[in-house]
Amino acid sequence: MSKAASARSSPGPGAALSPTGAARLVDSLTPLLHEWLPRQRWFAGKGRPITGFSAVAATELMPPAGSGPTPGLLHLLVRVEQRATPDLDAPPVPVPPTDDCYQLLLGVRSALPPELAAARIGIADTGPLAGRVVYEALHDPRLADLLLERLRSPGALGPLRFDRAVEIPAGLVPRLLGAEQSNSSLVYGEEYILKILRRVFPGANPDLELPLALARQGSRRVPSPVAWFQAVDGGAGQEPLTLGVLQPFLKNSEDGWQLALRALADGNAFTDEARALGRATAEVHLALAAALPTVSLGPQQTANLADAMSRRLDVTAQAVPVLLPYVTGLRTAFDALARSGNGHGHGHNGHGSGEGGGEAAGGGPVTRAQRVHGDLHLGQTLRTPDGEWSLIDFEGEPARPVTERRRPQPAVRDVAGMLRSFDYAARSHEPWHPDWAERCRSAYCDGYGEATGSDPREDAALLRAYETDKAVYEVLYEARNRPDWLPVPMAAIHRLAGHRP
Repeated sequence: MSKAASARSSPGPGAALSPTGAARLVDSLTPLLHEWLPRQRWFAGKGRPITGFSAVAATELMPPAGSGPTPGLLHLLVRVEQRATPDLDAPPVPVPPTDDCYQLLLGVRSALPPELAAARIGIADTGPLAGRVVYEALHDPRLADLLLERLRSPGALGPLRFDRAVEIPAGLVPRLLGAEQSNSSLVYGEEYILKILRRVFPGANPDLELPLALARQGSRRVPSPVAWFQAVDGGAGQEPLTLGVLQPFLKNSEDGWQLALRALADGNAFTDEARALGRATAEVHLALAAALPTVSLGPQQTANLADAMSRRLDVTAQAVPVLLPYVTGLRTAFDALARSGNGHGHGHNGHGSGEGGGEAAGGGPVTRAQRVHGDLHLGQTLRTPDGEWSLIDFEGEPARPVTERRRPQPAVRDVAGMLRSFDYAARSHEPWHPDWAERCRSAYCDGYGEATGSDPREDAALLRAYETDKAVYEVLYEARNRPDWLPVPMAAIHRLAGHRP
């Protein structure tokens, strides 16, 4: 660590707590966190009792004052321990890891002003913050501004490292976006958006890694990271944890989901937009393939891919019994994919750009795999006022480990995700318009093929397998989080299993 970094890590403007101090702080906050954390939209362990908290790291970005109106800002990395068996009242779903790590930004005041009442977590009864109010810091403009100041001044503060690619102006007014998903976002001066990752994992997060790679390729389809911060363990071989990414805010843009719903409500086709979105997706895939290594999946790897999909189907059917009557029909998609890898199917187009093409050394067809978005749907796209599409949120499916999300995969996985999203949009409108969804799906594939020379529909076995796998994932997600939406993926399950209306 440089002398400058060491100076910034020393007590004064901020300091890292010792392991003992961090443990004592988290222990004192345990009663508050036990009540507050499960209510957060981004908490992944719903339905399972919390059995304990342990401190990974604690840093005072602004030391809490003993008294007076000046707020303190604490940055915590907390490991949440949970029982492996879900509650009996919770939907029966596969159990995720039992010790997830979460990033918390907590404000501390002697008294909470009325405008911050909704951010209140509670009053600490014991420990170093005894008698003071603890609250969600991102709601406090003073503390949100302090976070941006740290990003404006690169350097280290204890385990935290702040980096930036360009100069960031001062005085940008922060506001917290209300739509909380698996993370939290702050907009600064309508110029930048800071995504705060909540459930964090060791290793490069794709939401930073992939936009940086695309920026190096000169891609204009993805906002380039302006600044970011990570947690770095001083131990040898320890990988950093990506904590937040600051990117340009595409103001006056509209997300594809809202645009699609409005088109449906107005009785308008969405095919021109879908075609343009297909081209934008293809351009991002081409740039990712140029920026990062690609691999070829031979017959055995393709068979392994199909087997993994089949196993996910079995697990999900046990968790969501309504899926059981469709298992045999759905499995035919995965069996067809396995056969195509051994040369007993058809559909590989031979172009070698995008999803598939070419021959393996043993004479079988080969599937190209590369880095992909990993969780692509209409809500992950933005159309700017000039009509251009951008792709955002490259984190991938947050429930999956980072190592899995960073693995090269067939680009058709993203295509399948978008095709399912058109179906979701059509199903959310009354009356249902399946013809609208089908026209959008076709236009999207047309646009994708125009940009790559490789229409994803030409590899029918691969596309059907990925769309089926995605629909199975949706059934599990909706059963766990939004039971009222379960009929939407079940309609696709009915179709993909070969059942006739």
